[in-house]
Amino acid sequence: MLAQFVALPRIDLTLPPPGGAADREAWRARCGRSAGLSGPADIAAREIVEAVRLGGDQAVAEFTRRFEQRELQPGRFELDAPTRAAACARVDPSVRRALELAATRIAAFHRTQLPRESGVTDAGSSVRSRPTPLRRVAVYAPGGTAAYPSSVLMTAVVAKIAGVEEVCLFTPRPADVVVLAAEIAGVDRIYCIGGAQAIAAAAFGTASIPRVDKIVGPGNAYVTAAKRHVFGACDVDGIAGPSEILVIADASASPQLVAADLISQAEHDELACAVLVTDAPALALAVDAALCEQLADLPRRATASTSLRQHGAAVLVRDRAQMIEVANEYAPEHLELLVHDPDALVDRLRTCGAIFVGPHTPEAAGDYTAGPSHVLPTAGAARFGSPLGVWDFIKYTSVLRLDAGGLQAQAEAIIALARAEGLEGHARAVERRTTADALLRGTS
Repeated sequence: MLAQFVALPRIDLTLPPPGGAADREAWRARCGRSAGLSGPADIAAREIVEAVRLGGDQAVAEFTRRFEQRELQPGRFELDAPTRAAACARVDPSVRRALELAATRIAAFHRTQLPRESGVTDAGSSVRSRPTPLRRVAVYAPGGTAAYPSSVLMTAVVAKIAGVEEVCLFTPRPADVVVLAAEIAGVDRIYCIGGAQAIAAAAFGTASIPRVDKIVGPGNAYVTAAKRHVFGACDVDGIAGPSEILVIADASASPQLVAADLISQAEHDELACAVLVTDAPALALAVDAALCEQLADLPRRATASTSLRQHGAAVLVRDRAQMIEVANEYAPEHLELLVHDPDALVDRLRTCGAIFVGPHTPEAAGDYTAGPSHVLPTAGAARFGSPLGVWDFIKYTSVLRLDAGGLQAQAEAIIALARAEGLEGHARAVERRTTADALLRGTS
């Protein structure tokens, strides 16, 4: 029987040290969450990745048969153009319009991120950073009942804006709406494979699947573990954990809105983290009541209830200063500000993937139509990570040019540093260009 949700677990941080030690330890434990880099999924993914690296298409087909009970002929993984067109035609026009609106806004936002060449030119030298888009990337999307067309848009549209030449979508049993999202985003090829075997095939290449430069997009624990194991053979967007939201709210907030936004993340996954931070104990009680009311008829009630009971929390703080302190400690994927004068807090919140400011900016808008990619750092990685952006699909090359005078001006320092590091060959490479004899021979 489904355990009934009653209230969010309480963590009271209002007492100054040494009081409240147990609550402070509970909060430290919440902040120390991880993306799960070990365990059965990691072990299995390592074995699958190695098998695909060695066995190619045959291994991909075998793992698909074993894990998905689907028969695929090796080398026949790609969705052809007529099948793609038929899938797109079956999607309701209202959904098409929604996808097109989202794609337009995502593209408009990310065009502002296109890089410019930078560098320095002075007497005798020119040094610059040249941005170049990646040639080929893989977008991963879960398939079947877990269809996420929004994630296809949030990755593939960004890659195309960056100038990526070929975008390949990997998804098992692609839903019609996912295929349509791929068409709208400009995806070049769709492969009907998933799981760790798809990640390995994209990273190493097979007889029928070209090797990619980078893999992006959400997936289950096996997909996430496989991305970690192929890193180095190609780049990946990050090691994702369960979805999470932290809502900062004061007495001015609507308990109904707070509850709705906590549920919007809790319904994703039983492991999702939905946390309320407030300086108003009465609000926390009202949010509990609102959660019970809203969960009653939620289609994904079981998932959301488990998430809220096991990974949710209502964190009580003294004031706005402590709200900021605990939010920066937690480093959430999504952070909502449902407080009086929210703009006053924005610049002080340094470690979050995305900030949603005010009562008219629900996290759900960021998931679909606002514009910035919803692929965000999780599990505390917002301390050092950033949202997916054009920068994820750009590499930089340093271009250096010195003339004879430019090298001469730096030669003494280069030679001194080379010999200080015990690299005589470096020093001589400069001397051969800058000594009087070299200059007379015209080798400079």
